[in-house]
Amino acid sequence: MEQLLLNLGFGNTVVAQKVVAILSPSSSPMKRVKDEAKQEKRLLDVTHGRKTRAVIITESNHVILSSKHTETVSSNYESLMGQEEK
Repeated sequence: MEQLLLNLGFGNTVVAQKVVAILSPSSSPMKRVKDEAKQEKRLLDVTHGRKTRAVIITESNHVILSSKHTETVSSNYESLMGQEEK
């Protein structure tokens, strides 16, 4: 099985098949998820100091922060998963 990589910006990628959710960071529950992941050392911040615009949750329960917009990451994910079906 070929692994497709989802671009998260600044040369960072994640295996698309391992992504469970792509979420907006602005809600209080997302802030709690981020804080809990940081305490448990499951948080990966790939924003390079920029504003967090997307929160990605993986199968391994890691939380990844990206500076790319949620819509951009989601559309890239949909494109990759569409390629996989072909």
